[in-house]
Amino acid sequence: MWILLLPMLAQVPMDRAVVEAEHARAQGLPALRAALAPTGARQASANTLRRAARALGRLESADGVPLLLPLLASADATVRTAAYGALAQLRAPYAPQRDPQQEPDAVARAALYEWIGRATPMDSSAHSLLVRGLGVGDRTVRIGAARGMESLYRLHAPTLPPSASAITALQQTFALEPSAEFRQLALLTLIRATVTDSTTIAVGLADSSAQVRRLAVLMAKRWVDDPSPIVRVEALRFTDDCARLSGAAMRDPSDHVAIAAISQLATRACDPTFLADVVRTGRRWQHRTAALLALTTRDTARARAALPAFVRDTVKQVRAHAAEAARILRDTAALRVLVRDPEPIVVAAAISTPEEALRVLRSDHAGLLLAAAENLKRAARLDTLLPRLVGVFNRLTAEGSMTLRDPRAALLTRIGEVPDTSTNGLLRDLLGDRDPAIAAQAAVILSVRTGAAVQPQTTRLPVPPIPSAGYIAALHDARAIITMRGLGTMTFDLLTDEAPVTVGVFAQLAESGQYASLTFHRIVSNFVVQGGSPGANEYDGRTREFMRDEVGFVRNRRGTIGISTRGRDTGDGQIYLNLVHNYRLDRDYTVMASMRDGFDVMDRIQEGDVIERIEIVRTTSPACRPGSRPSRRASRPCR
Repeated sequence: MWILLLPMLAQVPMDRAVVEAEHARAQGLPALRAALAPTGARQASANTLRRAARALGRLESADGVPLLLPLLASADATVRTAAYGALAQLRAPYAPQRDPQQEPDAVARAALYEWIGRATPMDSSAHSLLVRGLGVGDRTVRIGAARGMESLYRLHAPTLPPSASAITALQQTFALEPSAEFRQLALLTLIRATVTDSTTIAVGLADSSAQVRRLAVLMAKRWVDDPSPIVRVEALRFTDDCARLSGAAMRDPSDHVAIAAISQLATRACDPTFLADVVRTGRRWQHRTAALLALTTRDTARARAALPAFVRDTVKQVRAHAAEAARILRDTAALRVLVRDPEPIVVAAAISTPEEALRVLRSDHAGLLLAAAENLKRAARLDTLLPRLVGVFNRLTAEGSMTLRDPRAALLTRIGEVPDTSTNGLLRDLLGDRDPAIAAQAAVILSVRTGAAVQPQTTRLPVPPIPSAGYIAALHDARAIITMRGLGTMTFDLLTDEAPVTVGVFAQLAESGQYASLTFHRIVSNFVVQGGSPGANEYDGRTREFMRDEVGFVRNRRGTIGISTRGRDTGDGQIYLNLVHNYRLDRDYTVMASMRDGFDVMDRIQEGDVIERIEIVRTTSPACRPGSRPSRRASRPCR
C-alpha cells in the first residue's frame, strides 16, 4: 500500500506563481513569503499554503524555517502535514514543544515523526519520542515513527548506534505489525544496528512481501530458496555452494539472478571451467561478459584465450567490457585495438596512456573527455600540454552546456596542476563562470597560487526556463508509455502535481523523440536500472541545462521513475527505475512517475536494452494541448 504523507499530492491544478518561485530557488524566497502572508481580508488558500510549504522545504535554506513554524498551528491538517514534511526536508532543528501526541491527525503525526528523525542537530528526546510512536495503535503513525527511526540512525551513523530501547521496540512491533512498509523500515534499522534476531528473521522470511523477505535474508546472512528473484539475488551473496551458484547462473530464469551468480563465482573457490563454458555459451552477451570478467580473477589463461572474440564483437557494450578485462589482464595488444574503436564508450574504457588520451581530446563525448583528462594525470610533461588543455576547456566552455561540468572540471584540475601563471587570467575569468562548481574550483586554484583567499563570483546555478503553464497543465493525469525493444511496454502515471517542472521537461524530451533508441547503461540488481544517455554512460546528458530537483514526499518505491543526478540540482534528463523500495533515496532524488503496469518488463531490463520510444498520453482532448487551435469536434471539454 502506498503511504503518501501529503494529501496535497492528489493531482490538483498547480499554483503557477509558487512553482515559479520554487524554481527560482533562493531568488524565489520573497515570493514564497508573500504567498504565505495574508493581504487585507484575503487569506491564502490551503492549497497555496501546502504548495508554499513544500517549496520552502525544497529550497533547503534555513531562512524557510521561521516561515514554516507558524503553519504548524494551522487548523488544516494537510497544511500542518506539508509544514512537517518541509521541516523534515530541511532537517531543521526539532521544536520540542511540538509533542507528537498533541497532533490529532494521523498523517500529520507520521510526518512529524519523520521530522524528528531527520532533525539536525538531533534532539535528545528523539529516541524516546520515536519509540513511543512505534507503540501507537494507528498504522500510519507507526510507519511514520519507523521512518523517523530509520532516518535517525542512517543520517547520524556511525556516531549514533541505535538505543537498546529502540531495538527492543522494533523487534516487538515487527512481529505484531504486518505492514510490509513498516517491516522493511524496521529491518533496515535493525540491520544497520547489526542486530541478528532469530524471531525477526523467521517472521520476515515468512512474510508475503518479497521485499521484506529480501531484507530478512540480509539480516540472516544465509542462503534461502525463494520464488522471488529479488530474494534469490540477495541470498546468493551468502552461499559457497558451487553447484548452487553454477545452477543459478545457467538455469535461473531471471537475468539478475544469473548474472549475480556468475559474479559470485569470481570470489568463490569453484572450478573456473564453468565460467569458461558460460563465456562461450551464455544465453545473453551480458552473461558472457560477466563470466569473462569473473574469469580474469579465477583463470587468467582462459580469460586471455577468450578475449579476442570479445574484442571483435559487434555489440559496443561487449567491446567496452572487453577493454575492462584487457586492463585487468594487462593485455596491451587488445587495448591498442580497442582504443581506436569507433564507439566512445569503448575508447573511454581502453585508454591507458597519455598519448592515447591526447588523440581523443577533440571528441564531444563527455565520458570520453573525462577519461582522457583523468589519464593525462600521468603525463610526464603536463606543462607542454597546457595549450591543448586550455584549448579543449575553452571549446567546452563556448558550447555553453551546463551538463558538461564533469569533463570541464577534470580538465580544469589538470590545468591547475601546472604551476604556470599564464593561466591565471583564465582562472580569474572563470570566477564568474555560469557554473558555480567551476567558479569555486577556479577560486581554489587561484587561492593556492596567490597565497590569498579568492572568492568565486558565481555562487548559484542559473535558473533555466521551464515549460509553459499550459503545457504542464495539459499533463494533468497524463501517462508515459515506455516501449522497450524486444521486451514490451511499461506504463507510468506522471506525477505532475508532485514534480511539475520535471514532468514537463521529461515530456518535452519524450515528445521530441530525444529518448528514442537510447539504452539503459547502468544495471544494479535490487537497486536501480538507469538509462536515457545519448553517450550510454553517466556523464552525457539529454539536456543542456541542469534540471532542478523537486524532491518531496513520494517515495522511491519499486516501479517509480526518478531523475538521476550527481549532486543537488544536476539532473540531465537521465532516468532511473527503482527495482525495489529504495527508501534511502527519499528526499534526495526527484520521483516523477509511478508504474501502473509493466513490472515484468522492468525486471527483464539489462545493460544495452533499447528504449524504442516514450509516448506521452494525455487525458485531455488534443484540442486542449498548448499550441492547438480549438476544434468544434473536440470530444471532451478542456480542463
